Amino acid sequence: MRSITIYSQLDSSLTARMNLAFLDIKEGAKKWRIWLLLAWQDIRLRYRRSLLGPFWITLSMTITIGMTGMLYGVLLNFRMAEYFPSFAAGMLIWSLISILITDGSNTFAESENFLKQMKLPYSVFVYRFVARNFIIFLHNIVIFIPIMFLFHIKPTLDTLLVFLGLFLILWNAVAVGFILAIFGTRFRDIAQVVNSFIQVIFFLTPIIWVPSMLPQKFQFAVKLNPVAQFLEMVRNPLLGLAPSSYAICVTLTISILSAVFAFALFMRFRARISYWL
Repeated sequence: MRSITIYSQLDSSLTARMNLAFLDIKEGAKKWRIWLLLAWQDIRLRYRRSLLGPFWITLSMTITIGMTGMLYGVLLNFRMAEYFPSFAAGMLIWSLISILITDGSNTFAESENFLKQMKLPYSVFVYRFVARNFIIFLHNIVIFIPIMFLFHIKPTLDTLLVFLGLFLILWNAVAVGFILAIFGTRFRDIAQVVNSFIQVIFFLTPIIWVPSMLPQKFQFAVKLNPVAQFLEMVRNPLLGLAPSSYAICVTLTISILSAVFAFALFMRFRARISYWL
């Protein structure tokens, strides 16, 4: 009888934690006005009193893509008409993915004042950092419009798949945001580890180089790189092409697994976050 009572208590405790975690995520989504306002305020504060405001990011990205794209196109002896649009699209998407990963570990830490003074769902601050970086991406993506005209890239029906790719990136940004935010709150060194790791991933991902440059026996390296698959899910549609079925399967599988793991982790450690701040 005692063992039955213990199991019953554990089951009720697990159910309670699950309900609280789900309620937090649900209520946070309902408060979209709050996290959208906070996201926009973050951007405004970063560029207050500047002439161009957030468009400084766009100007900086334009210069980076223009100079780096031409440099590597010449050094690697690529046809610029094929290489430059692919490189530009890759850099724009990489800027979104990389900042979503690096910012994720500081999500709860940088929101410490809000969390200690206001009663808001933890998920609000995860949505906030995802929205902030997506707004910046929307500033940057306008760079690709003149590139499409310059290199005669015509939109096709496959171009619509860009919305699926962006949805999967943002879905995983929320999931990975929860994971990194929890670990980053408990272990403050996580941010430095992630920053170092993301620099390595950049060079392992086909952005400034193309997979055809690799010997056949090393082609598997691109297949095993999940960031490359998410990159393809948006870059190919921007270029008027459909992503491969492999990229679609991998990104969908990762999306499901990341969501399950993030929810389990959030459910397990949600009550401890405020003590770790």
